Amino acid sequence: MQLDVVAAFFLLGAMAQILKAPVKMPRGLYQSLTLFLLIAIGLKGGIALSQYGSIDLLWQSLAIIAFGALLPLIAFPLLLNVGGLSRIDSASVAAHYGSVSIATFAVSLAILEGQNISYEPYFPLFVALLEVPAIAIGIWLARERNQRIELKKVLHEIFLNQGVLLLVGALLIGWWAGERSEKLLPFFGSLFHGVLALFLLEMGRVATSRISQLRQTGSFIASFGVIMPLLGAALGTVLAIALGLSTGGTILLATLGGSASYIAVPAAMSVALPSANQSLSITASLSITFPFNVLVGIPLYSTLIIELTA
Repeated sequence: MQLDVVAAFFLLGAMAQILKAPVKMPRGLYQSLTLFLLIAIGLKGGIALSQYGSIDLLWQSLAIIAFGALLPLIAFPLLLNVGGLSRIDSASVAAHYGSVSIATFAVSLAILEGQNISYEPYFPLFVALLEVPAIAIGIWLARERNQRIELKKVLHEIFLNQGVLLLVGALLIGWWAGERSEKLLPFFGSLFHGVLALFLLEMGRVATSRISQLRQTGSFIASFGVIMPLLGAALGTVLAIALGLSTGGTILLATLGGSASYIAVPAAMSVALPSANQSLSITASLSITFPFNVLVGIPLYSTLIIELTA
């Protein structure tokens, strides 16, 4: 398993944090890089969707939604019964692990393109579909009898948070405009890998800065942050094979199944479950699962799936 060049920038950011080097990206630049990645992924997926949309894609999409609802149902009893977390914290963390990380997906895309491995080009649609079910299931798992939830605010955070809005919006624009959108690709396509490298540089620093918080959560959450991605990736692989996806598509679905959200879900959970320990969820997804996937998980999934489908 060889480390991809973009993932090396994650290690550089982590090393800078460990050595206490003054490497910190301006917040405005970090937000701009996030917006770029969301729009670039959504736009390319929308263009592909306009070309490859079919009835088969509808059935695949329904299966993806069911997959997104299943993952938090698997994570929840592990967190509640094995980890001893409270019901509300278990539900919140489970929602994070049922949803997806757009950055992890971007790294996986970069690795596939670097190795010239083809994949279903409409995959960003699946990314968007996986954002919502886990949040809904997490809220349902956490709800106590007679507990009231401000549905309007929750729906606003689910569908109108930055990640979902820009990803889905760019996907719809690409689908609507079709080939006319390709005039934007010299910017959103050619610069993708460079922007991702800068993004990972900052992510390496941020993820490393939060590791100290693991002392407050104990060893279980660190173990869960590795075991749950492996379970999710295995289930994603099985689903991809059942759906007849390509080798690249199988790697992407395994990566999505093994990823955990640290952008869209925290925003929704802070409104829906304000008493949940959001720091616990973000530390697990950002400081454990994200580095694991970037440095170990994606290369591992890729190697095993290529051998399996050879």
